[in-house]
Amino acid sequence: MTSEISDTETGAGQTGAEQRYGEFVAVRRHGHVAELVLDRPKAMNAVSTAMARSIAAACTALSADGSARTVVVTSTHDRAFCVGADLKERNSFTDAELVRQRPTARAAYTGVLELPMPTVAAVHGFALGGGFELALACDLIVADATAVVGLPEVSVGVIPGGGGTQLLPRRVGAARAAELVFTARRVQAAEARELGLVDILAEDARTEALELAGRIAANSPVGLRAAKRALRLGHGLDLRAGLEVEDAAWRSVAFSGDRAEGVAAFNEKRTPQWPGE
Repeated sequence: MTSEISDTETGAGQTGAEQRYGEFVAVRRHGHVAELVLDRPKAMNAVSTAMARSIAAACTALSADGSARTVVVTSTHDRAFCVGADLKERNSFTDAELVRQRPTARAAYTGVLELPMPTVAAVHGFALGGGFELALACDLIVADATAVVGLPEVSVGVIPGGGGTQLLPRRVGAARAAELVFTARRVQAAEARELGLVDILAEDARTEALELAGRIAANSPVGLRAAKRALRLGHGLDLRAGLEVEDAAWRSVAFSGDRAEGVAAFNEKRTPQWPGE
């Protein structure tokens, strides 16, 4: 998908830069932090086919962007992060059209999940169904007191299809995930934090998420990507296999320019200037 550059585009990695991906998704730059903005306010960010394509396209571009060290997923809506799939659009589909649309929908969720750098979701308001799955695809979830999360798909005759049946039990365990999926219940912010559905409760989710991403982005981009790879690939493996994953990730950074700069900066008592290679 061809992106549309807004009038505020000032160059990759520069604060204030914005790039549009179709009508409903933008990427804003805050130095080395990229903000992936869900921007379909008239539909509370319900994920239509066009929006799914835009999310996937934005993630493809971010994955190849060496200047982006962290990504924060946010929303422009004042009452919702994302309410999931666009059921009005889905209601108009024939069975054949629904089958054809499935790879497009999956590409949006896997696009976020497979971003190589650390990712943070900033949840304000409703994050339901596919909306919560977009948050679950991130490494960390920051929410505020307005947050309401859940996977209600069985209440409309389907199942979580954006990774929810696999990502939720990895967060909260199999039994808790089963209870939440089978009951289709919505969970308020305080309980969501208690259950581990979100990681941090903040007064302002977007502000806290961007600040957290900034702290993360101060570290080695090579180290961050390798650490994420080790965490993701090693999860669920037995200890011996997991340690092999870790060793492979270590070898990928041990002789990097970032490692040399990090050690030198530590010994010279200065802030590292990461080469990112």
